Amino acid sequence: MKLRRCFAPRQLLFLVAGLIATGARPAFSQETITLANGQTQEVTILGVTPSGIRVRMGNAEMVEPFSNVAQVSMPAPPEFEAAQAAYEKGDVQTALTNATAVVQNYRGLPSEWAQEAMLMVGDIYVSMNQLSQAEVAYKDFQSAYPSAGGADASVGLARIDIANGDYAAAKAKIDPITAQALKLRNPPKAAAALIGRAFLVSGEIKEQSGDLPGALEDYLRTAAVFPEDSLAAATAQQRADALRKAHGTIVP
Repeated sequence: MKLRRCFAPRQLLFLVAGLIATGARPAFSQETITLANGQTQEVTILGVTPSGIRVRMGNAEMVEPFSNVAQVSMPAPPEFEAAQAAYEKGDVQTALTNATAVVQNYRGLPSEWAQEAMLMVGDIYVSMNQLSQAEVAYKDFQSAYPSAGGADASVGLARIDIANGDYAAAKAKIDPITAQALKLRNPPKAAAALIGRAFLVSGEIKEQSGDLPGALEDYLRTAAVFPEDSLAAATAQQRADALRKAHGTIVP
């Protein structure tokens, strides 16, 4: 897109500052949707409705049905980054507030961060021992992303099993994912993030059963081999360090 007016650096600085102050997004924000026919359109994404994605094209606003959208390119909103940062620091209430805001505004958006926000809500509820809310969140994820949500939600539901002390049920959900993961080479980022979460849960199961070397191996797989989910990787590293410190555990 060609600019019709040239701004001096100082003028441009004030322009951007004004947009930030008023909550407006610059017209040159890089947001696109790719339709099912392969056509890519530059848009401003306004949010979602139960049936599709609200976008602005020029001066016109419309809802593009989810079924007609193959891919979305949009930077994660600040609430998502705030949720991640708060969760990593252990501030679960702030994390929940921000992650919930992302889900409310972008539920069903075909982007990795929108999916991660929904899973984060479930994970936060598990960490708060609010298991019924966690189950609702994971099942809502399955409903919002039916083509991709099965395995991801299974990992979350396995965490609920662990919280309930049902390690056998958790193992049944996790083992197929980790077994398949060990056969893959260079999985895509989204699959790698899922695999990292699965090995974290697998490590917890093995640690509870007394298989500390196996648990350490799984934690390190999450932290070093499949670190795409930064929250899972950080948790796995903490658990690995704790095993080494408390038991001198080494990988077999």
